[in-house]
Amino acid sequence: MRPGEANVTIGYMSVIFKRTKILATLGPKTSTPEMISDLAKAGVNGFRLNFSHGDYSERDDQIKWIRQASEALGKPAAILQDLQGPKIRLGKLSDDFPVEAGDSIVLDHAAEHQGNVIPVQYNLAEKVKVGEPLYIFDGKIRTTVTEISSDTAITVRIENSGVLMSRKGINLPDTDFGGDIITKKDMRDIEYGATQDIDYVALSFVQSAEDINNLRQILTSLGSAAQIISKIETKAAIKDDTLEEIVRASDGVMVARGDLAVEASAEVVPIVQKRIIDLCRKHGRLSIVATQMMVSMVDAPEPTRAEVSDVANAVIQGADTTMLSDETANGRYPLETVAAMKRVILYTQEHAAVLPSSHAVVEADEFQRDAISEAAVNLAEQMKLKAIVCETKSGATAVNIANHRPNLPIISVTSDKRAWQQLALCYANKSYHRPDGEKAGLKLIRELKQDNFFDTEGPITVAIVSGRQPGLSGATDTIRVRVIE
Repeated sequence: MRPGEANVTIGYMSVIFKRTKILATLGPKTSTPEMISDLAKAGVNGFRLNFSHGDYSERDDQIKWIRQASEALGKPAAILQDLQGPKIRLGKLSDDFPVEAGDSIVLDHAAEHQGNVIPVQYNLAEKVKVGEPLYIFDGKIRTTVTEISSDTAITVRIENSGVLMSRKGINLPDTDFGGDIITKKDMRDIEYGATQDIDYVALSFVQSAEDINNLRQILTSLGSAAQIISKIETKAAIKDDTLEEIVRASDGVMVARGDLAVEASAEVVPIVQKRIIDLCRKHGRLSIVATQMMVSMVDAPEPTRAEVSDVANAVIQGADTTMLSDETANGRYPLETVAAMKRVILYTQEHAAVLPSSHAVVEADEFQRDAISEAAVNLAEQMKLKAIVCETKSGATAVNIANHRPNLPIISVTSDKRAWQQLALCYANKSYHRPDGEKAGLKLIRELKQDNFFDTEGPITVAIVSGRQPGLSGATDTIRVRVIE
């Protein structure tokens, strides 16, 4: 047993296996082949590439190193391309610029810093309206738009004292970007990603389902098989009907708690997080909880009690994945952070049941697959089986089984390499890349038994979910119970 791991009894099965997965952000502290391999060994299931920073040559290396580590370890790793989106920032200031409540400043897309004229990296005059709030520096300085001064400039009134600094971010919680959230930089990054081995594309500052549909059309036109993760970080996105429409249009949803806290206020975030996870479970979508989950470990070797509770709460709510940002990108203790998060996940899932969710919505063409999936989970738990083995082409059946949140592993086998990698972030899934075949699942489970995956003596009993036509998507129709000697 490696340091930092626990021998956890999952239901009726003794095995080291976490059902909630870990997504880690690569950055200066971890962008080496050795660190990527060590992170994967420590428990990371997927890697986030933050396209707000870095260049394509750096991405080429990171993608290559991730795939090399995955092959060497025989373990799938999902790669998530996180687009910057319309992240609006101040431009370069000649010096720090103090402001007082009641002051007026001009934010101009076409100017340099001179007096109270402050450069900004986006033409706000095209989007904002008089009376809308505008927050600078993570909400530390709050302003209100008082005038559209020109074609490139707006005037804002300062509401509280503070200091403006170069390139600090701007949030506009009430501004409607009208579907214009994919920037020119994003388009270049999407086109680059379509030529690379990318599994997920995360769309920033989503405001409506239309934003996801637009991106899906772009990806399809570029021949990309990447799935779309919608980042929920705007006030517009969390409106009741809008949020559910966004979830339905997406392949997954990230609770991007940093900007969401600024735009919608911090006290809103825990409620929105629970609601998003519940909607994702209701509609069978991937859920990712992100931002500051163990942020104190950027500088400290142990998490705070509040951070441990935060991760545990996400596990209890049934999140597919928890994400690390600065902790692994820039932190002093990236491996220790992953180990700590893994310990919390394992302990929590052993001692607390996942909360019940809203009744799942099943599309007409998915009735059969969902019925088979639910039956397999009920059968496995009633018979106290060791695992559910899923033969899947696209990964859809494995996702569907996971949506019922079983308390035992889903051993997924697919001939599709993209599905194999994408399932790395899916709840309770341990996926394997194997050729199609009538007995692919049976062969795999015998191999795992021989390799002592189940850490038990004597025969084991599993449920195998499959279709009569191996390799054909949407043909799942069979559950078989098999005893493996």
